Amino acid sequence: MTTTSTAAAAAASRENIFAAVRDSVVATLRALLPDLPGEVLARVQVEPPREAAHGDMATNAALVAAKPARMPPQRLAAQLAERLAALPEIAAAEPAGPGFVNLRLRESFLRAQIPVILRAGEAYGDCVIGAGVRANVEYVSANPTGPMHVGHCRGAVVGDALANLLIKAGWRVTKEYYINDAGAQVQALAYAAYWRYLQAIGTPLTEEEYARLVPGGLQYRGEYLIPIGEALKARYGAGLADEGAMPAGPAVWFDIVRDFTVDAMMAQIREDLEALGVRHDVFVSERALIESGALERAEALLAAKGLIYRGVLEPPKGRIPEDWEPREQELFRATLFGDEVDRPLRKSDGSGTYFANDIANHLHKIERGHQVLIHVWGADHAGYVKRMQAAVQALSDGKVTLEVVLTQIVHVLKGGQPVRMSKRAGTYVTLRDLIEEVGKDAVRFTMLTRKADAQMEFDLDKVVEQSRDNPVFYVQYAHARCRSVLRQAGDPPPAALADAPLDRLTDPAELALVRRLVSWPRVVEAAAVAREPHRIAFFLHDLAGDFHVLWNRGRDDSTLRFLRADEPEATRARLALVAATAGVIRSGLAVMGVTPVEEMR
Repeated sequence: MTTTSTAAAAAASRENIFAAVRDSVVATLRALLPDLPGEVLARVQVEPPREAAHGDMATNAALVAAKPARMPPQRLAAQLAERLAALPEIAAAEPAGPGFVNLRLRESFLRAQIPVILRAGEAYGDCVIGAGVRANVEYVSANPTGPMHVGHCRGAVVGDALANLLIKAGWRVTKEYYINDAGAQVQALAYAAYWRYLQAIGTPLTEEEYARLVPGGLQYRGEYLIPIGEALKARYGAGLADEGAMPAGPAVWFDIVRDFTVDAMMAQIREDLEALGVRHDVFVSERALIESGALERAEALLAAKGLIYRGVLEPPKGRIPEDWEPREQELFRATLFGDEVDRPLRKSDGSGTYFANDIANHLHKIERGHQVLIHVWGADHAGYVKRMQAAVQALSDGKVTLEVVLTQIVHVLKGGQPVRMSKRAGTYVTLRDLIEEVGKDAVRFTMLTRKADAQMEFDLDKVVEQSRDNPVFYVQYAHARCRSVLRQAGDPPPAALADAPLDRLTDPAELALVRRLVSWPRVVEAAAVAREPHRIAFFLHDLAGDFHVLWNRGRDDSTLRFLRADEPEATRARLALVAATAGVIRSGLAVMGVTPVEEMR
């Protein structure tokens, strides 16, 4: 670690009081047991206790050290508690249970973190736990066969917030979109766009007649392809059709229509993502990747490792598909890496399987130096995870990891009734519909109010409701209230409040708010490690609740009001607390990609 990164780590540790107290616990344990090996000290944790009544923190130090120290954990916990109680930041240390030590922090130590928050601003909570590791987060990656819909929306928000979270926690992140522009679905899209083109130039063919001419039938009938048909007519006139009626041979028009349509759909997808505040660093084309020889490079690499062979797969379990046949084919030894079966790499026509093309995609990521690969997929891809992890392990000799975050389906409600979606028919709720209905920020925040792998209901009425039951409103209202107080006080810069007399903050509601604020850096670390950006929404909701409690206490008890002309010192202290609260809310909303509001309208 460089001198700069060491300094950054030390600064982050000072901001994260859980990390700071852990350092104190480890130092105390080392002084008590000088011969403890480093791997034991590395297992020491300092976390919130299961019940708030037990204190501010709890440590497992005695539990992990008891066996190597050859002491009963309860006795070691008692000795450790006695020493910890003497530390300047600790008000009380008590052994508990089978060997835990509960810690209560001094109020002065807690209050001293307020200037740290004020000086850091929205950077409060930044940390170096990611250690500069290069992470590639691939998300959305929707087939360019139609506009973005609400199903894509959840993956987009989860992926974008996760990438932001990892950046805040010290990873070097590339936000990536993989364009699935090869294969049968894009072929079907090209035929559908060509039908709209024929309509635009006045073909006498009916839709049903055309559908009978198309391999696999007419799959995409949505009206969103009508403008593309018109655009094709504007550029090519009737030149893509045979006498303006029957389709000319695919060799004449297919590539032109496919490429034109994919480009048009990707332009629309980018606009939709921009409206959602999602901006990828890299767009990778599947077709371009395959044409570059990436699949052959991947096969050669795996073959050199002895991981490809010619063989015949066992028939699939359950009902055997009618088109299944026991043919010899090229197989990847996925079972060596934990998969259930070996996986085919080539179709009967010699082209790559979907899995093989994905191997090429992942080799491309590895070749660019990424050390951690993270995908955000729909839950219907759960069965695909093991084989891709096997491929990444094989390609990188276990040096690169692949993690998958699965997102469950979103049910959209309006007026208490479900809003139906059907992508192929074109009668679905688009992402743009959703944004226009409730706004970008409400969409993003709401999508993060449930864990990604839990199904959720997106209630269009509830999301715009101004009540504490609506977490979007509840958190934004807390920030708006903070800003209202600060504006009334002349909007003092946060740094100017850093030397306020914070010993005036003694009410339990004030201290509860302080305790919540100082837990933010730990929340960032824990959420980043767990790959769970929804924890940020949960934290902000709890923080807003603590602030609203204090606000209401001030209405009932005039001595707790934020602004008191007769108490300038108490006013400055409370303004510091309010400014710190606003700063932490903004820090959390930035991770979520949500714009904080100055006032509620």
